[in-house]
Amino acid sequence: MNTISVNEKSALLAKLKLRFLQNIQRHNKLEWDHVQSKLDGNSALLSSVNQMEQTGGEPDVILFNNDDYVYCDCSKESPSGRRSLCYDEQALNSRKEAKPQSSALTVASSMGVQLLDEYQYRKLQEFESFDTKTSSWLLTPPAIRDLSGAIFGDCRYGHVFIYHNGASSYYAARGFRAYVPLK
Repeated sequence: MNTISVNEKSALLAKLKLRFLQNIQRHNKLEWDHVQSKLDGNSALLSSVNQMEQTGGEPDVILFNNDDYVYCDCSKESPSGRRSLCYDEQALNSRKEAKPQSSALTVASSMGVQLLDEYQYRKLQEFESFDTKTSSWLLTPPAIRDLSGAIFGDCRYGHVFIYHNGASSYYAARGFRAYVPLK
């Protein structure tokens, strides 16, 4: 877990509050004071959200289910600081040459966040169109991963597409979107 200074925390909270207020449609039943109390009371949550911010995720609070609020990457495109990664460590180790620096699951784990699954990715897209020029790795079902594949999503032509690729592949325009529960 990365710790942040008092000044960094203050700047982060100000940025998160502004984003929260500018995007009320993502969490219209929630008050900022409630969110801030969760962040103030959970240093691991604050650290993860800070890392999401630092890697270009523009995290904001969204609602996946009834009362299942999470901090989720809401950057228009896949977070710029988390691209050019293969899917997981197994895929990284399978590459003989031209290896990426890391994998999506490894980076997510180090940040204390989770990759969005297909359902969550589609829910995110209900707020607005994301990944119109990029794509994002998604948490892949074991049956697909067991066959050396992984899934990713994007939004083109006003439609959300879920595709497959070899888990060891990586592209400059593919990153991953993540979330962390607001607890």
